[in-house]
Amino acid sequence: MPSITAPAPATVPVRGGGTFEVHRIYCVGRNFADHAREMGASAPASAAERGRPVFFLKPADAVVTDGDVPYPPGTHDLHHEVELVVALGHDASPGELTSTTAQSLVFGHAVGLDLTRRDLQAEAKSKGLPWDIGKAFDHSAPISEIVPGVLDPAGRRITLLVNGERRQQAALTDMIWPVADVLIELSKLYTLRAGDLVFMGTPAGVGALQAGDAFTASIDGLVELNGRILPPLAPQTL
Repeated sequence: MPSITAPAPATVPVRGGGTFEVHRIYCVGRNFADHAREMGASAPASAAERGRPVFFLKPADAVVTDGDVPYPPGTHDLHHEVELVVALGHDASPGELTSTTAQSLVFGHAVGLDLTRRDLQAEAKSKGLPWDIGKAFDHSAPISEIVPGVLDPAGRRITLLVNGERRQQAALTDMIWPVADVLIELSKLYTLRAGDLVFMGTPAGVGALQAGDAFTASIDGLVELNGRILPPLAPQTL
């Protein structure tokens, strides 16, 4: 029987040296009230009304670490969504996390973009179908280096500039579901592993990106990601 060699796991650089081997990419939807409203969804008025977070996944190899993102196939409406990214350094079995233990899973933090084929997502939503193809595609998760350690969100903003113009900005404390709460809810559904990345949701201001656009994503005093949207990749002949 012939053997098959799988591609090497995707990795993300770690500040200070080393790499972070990616296991899974979890994403949180509608975690900023202003973005939920701009997408036509309701936002909870209080913590008691939050319900369960909206979760979806991206392929582990969707990460882009050099900032160069080819414009994806199948869409004419690629959108940016800037997000805090949490990198997990420990495992957690389903249901075992509490508010006092959840934070101990965190290895570090980064800033990233949840790129979205908005037209494909909208079409799927209109038909009541899953919208995986709008979110889970090649090169859909550009990410900065990971900064190890604890992050106090107080006083920190997340910002996205496109061609030098500010498109998105919000305080990290505006998240409906903070990091520990998201990890607890995820752990009720999945076995969390060291190597998992969690994209924590985006504030209002999402919009289109075109080939040739340059972007800068940042979290105050922590990390910055610079990148650009390249022309589509040429089709490959198999």
